[in-house]
Amino acid sequence: MASVLNKLYLNYPNLKGSLEKEMIHDNLNSMKESYEKMPFYTSIMSSIGFYFLIFIGLINHIIFTPKVATEKNRKGYPPLYNKFDSIFLRYVFRRVKDCFNRVVCGVPGAEINIIDRVTHDSCWSFELLDTKSTFLNLGSYNYLGFAQNKGPCAEDTKDIIKDYGWAVGSSRQELGTNNLHLELEQLTAEFLGVEDAIVFGMGFATNALNLPAIINSECLVLSDEYNHASVILGIRLSGATSIVYKHNDVKNLEQLVRENIVSGQPKTQKPWEKIFIVTEGIFSMEGSITNLPDIIAIKKKYQIYLYVDEAHSVGALGPNGRGIFDYFNCNPKDVDILMGTFSKSFGSAGGYIAGSKVLIDYLRVNSHASCYATSMAPPVAQIVITSMSMIMGKKHGEEGRKRIIQLASNVRYFRRKLQALGCVVYGNDDSPVIPMLVYMIAKVGATVREFNKFNIATVGVGFPATPLLEGRIRFCMSAALSKEQLDEVLEATEKVMNKLGLCYSRKLKSNEEILYENPY
Repeated sequence: MASVLNKLYLNYPNLKGSLEKEMIHDNLNSMKESYEKMPFYTSIMSSIGFYFLIFIGLINHIIFTPKVATEKNRKGYPPLYNKFDSIFLRYVFRRVKDCFNRVVCGVPGAEINIIDRVTHDSCWSFELLDTKSTFLNLGSYNYLGFAQNKGPCAEDTKDIIKDYGWAVGSSRQELGTNNLHLELEQLTAEFLGVEDAIVFGMGFATNALNLPAIINSECLVLSDEYNHASVILGIRLSGATSIVYKHNDVKNLEQLVRENIVSGQPKTQKPWEKIFIVTEGIFSMEGSITNLPDIIAIKKKYQIYLYVDEAHSVGALGPNGRGIFDYFNCNPKDVDILMGTFSKSFGSAGGYIAGSKVLIDYLRVNSHASCYATSMAPPVAQIVITSMSMIMGKKHGEEGRKRIIQLASNVRYFRRKLQALGCVVYGNDDSPVIPMLVYMIAKVGATVREFNKFNIATVGVGFPATPLLEGRIRFCMSAALSKEQLDEVLEATEKVMNKLGLCYSRKLKSNEEILYENPY
């Protein structure tokens, strides 16, 4: 132990004295995050149900494979798809396939129009009908309600289409930069409180194609276990060594930082060229909020880099809608690289990287997303400019502020009401991603179907997007929804819970009246 400390003191002299102290205090309790333990009986039944489906699927696969599931014109070829994946998709996912891939034919606002469909072969295929149904929408990432076909964003965009057309047709490095991109980058940097920003046409690619430009094979990345697939792909493409730390666990994170500073690179034992912590603002499956103040403290203590993905938190957190930094009242300049998307709170598409001017100038030249990808379409850029300006209070008075308050009020009210019904609800009290645990994969499908009967659109999520035994229904909250609409959803939820047996919570129910109020 003494040698470990001596090596740390040698490389990081500012640590002396602080290392003997207790590790940074975990703020999760004060953040009001809830993760009820899964009942033992439920875990047993969930496991039996899943493996029974796999076993039956394997028997079907060996004895009887339907023609619709047989690859055609493949004589002499090896199977194109992995065998286990095929069994899972055919005999587990197919049973709930009617709950997914619905065809939308309207704006994802408070209500959403979905084309009706039927299946004649047990969900192997579907036939679209000439009719459509209107659902209350709790399945879209329309946090501030800007995904509209009327109002300021739509009106401004119509004018831009007349001047700029629908697309650019080139990358940013060639003929794909116009003054809308420059205006949006300037506005984004101002909104976030940093020196500069660069925008891209696709949110997923913002992570996947920029991380390899910043990180290389001589670097170490400490990644939260629930980071998004785009983050994981970007780290893999970079060739860096990646170590996963327990979700939102700053003690585990600091322990891994210490160990790897001491041990260095596995093959050469040389010091790492750079060490990065990569985390998200809001985690889209757990509904949790990253413990940012403690992570910043670790970053400063060990002089390592921090990359924060704010895809779900920017616009949706904080009294000013500026994301997780606004929520915790942290300085955004304490984070080296800020990433976010425009497809959630801003009602558009694309993403951004923000930070120092030196970083952004480097990415303009070296990022694959900047060099090779088609740049953001003018109408897409204009929607973000208008919605962001409204959030900042630069346009349309207090409209942006009203939306921020409406979202926060909806989130608090809906979460507390769900918990009062006896649901197991994961995540932070202020997170607009609200997962309700149903555990069993069969109940994921059954719950979505029951909600469909009430014309309520929700998202069913199961393995492999979640842990095997933690299937859930994910409600995505929006400022476009009224209290009356939320009450309608809650009334339907209570009926669905009673019918399917979803009252898993063991917490004592409070008799306290739940009010709809402004948390700010």
